[in-house]
Amino acid sequence: MSKLSVQPYSSDLRTRWDEFVALSKNGTFLIQRGFLEYHSDRFTDASTIVTDSEGRIKALFPASRSGTQMSSHGGLSYGGMISDKTMTAPLALDVFAAWLNYCRHIGISEVVYKSIPAIYHRMPADEDRYAIFYHGGVLYRRDVTSVIDFTAESPVQERRRRGLKKALKAGLHFEEISDIAEFWAVLNQNLNSRHDTKPVHSLDEILLLRNRFPQNIRLFGVFGNGALHAGTLLFCCGHTIHAQYIASSEEGRIQGALDLLFSTLIDRLRESARYFDFGNSNENEGRYLNRGLIEFKEGFGARSIVQDFYRIDLDSWQSGATLHAD
Repeated sequence: MSKLSVQPYSSDLRTRWDEFVALSKNGTFLIQRGFLEYHSDRFTDASTIVTDSEGRIKALFPASRSGTQMSSHGGLSYGGMISDKTMTAPLALDVFAAWLNYCRHIGISEVVYKSIPAIYHRMPADEDRYAIFYHGGVLYRRDVTSVIDFTAESPVQERRRRGLKKALKAGLHFEEISDIAEFWAVLNQNLNSRHDTKPVHSLDEILLLRNRFPQNIRLFGVFGNGALHAGTLLFCCGHTIHAQYIASSEEGRIQGALDLLFSTLIDRLRESARYFDFGNSNENEGRYLNRGLIEFKEGFGARSIVQDFYRIDLDSWQSGATLHAD
């Protein structure tokens, strides 16, 4: 094994980081520094870069630290190991050994690892899941994510078809939205009244992110009589489109606005994407499944993939890997 060097990310490495993500086989725009750093006031960044003896980047680990815990970045739903097409299974074992040794070297006692769902891979990239298993990672959470594969779609539920007809009969119409504020008001009301919570992003934060990534963050809605009845904010990650936020007004729910929204959106996206990701329907670290929510998503033909989360106790972990820690 050639010597691997693990070093903390610093601002002078920003260009190299972003270039590697762009050419990686499993990185999305969420791993770019412009996204990772928008909430730097809430998370202590502990991202690392692994290079070989010739200084070539072999892997990135977007991460944050809280006390003695290192986590795949706390501000992201996934993070994991970002790699390019030169990554192999044996190399992944060595990269993980070097990274875990580095984590222990800087006083980390526990690592929390969030894998990247395979639908975001541009080519096979599960070397990390084997490596973390090999190094003693314990699966502690598994989320079910509902996905439409445009190359192998499942039938649309009749209930969703009826909702679409109801929305069209009510005169509702679909369009892309430039003004996020109106949607955010509906989203806040929706989350507060139904779940006693609020969006992960503030309006100012999502406006900042859309300004940085205008091609990746898009908003679509359904209107009636000039009012927004339903909308979804999308994160566009290459061949996979993710519904980051979904919201509907009470009137919109009655009139089938979400059925019109997703029926139209899915039809329009099938020529430009491979997957449409509705997101997960879990709570309590995957141990509770919201059956009503996942039934709604599956009604449009979505089916399940899983995202795995692991923990490693570094106080009891051992490795004989060679390490040069900067």
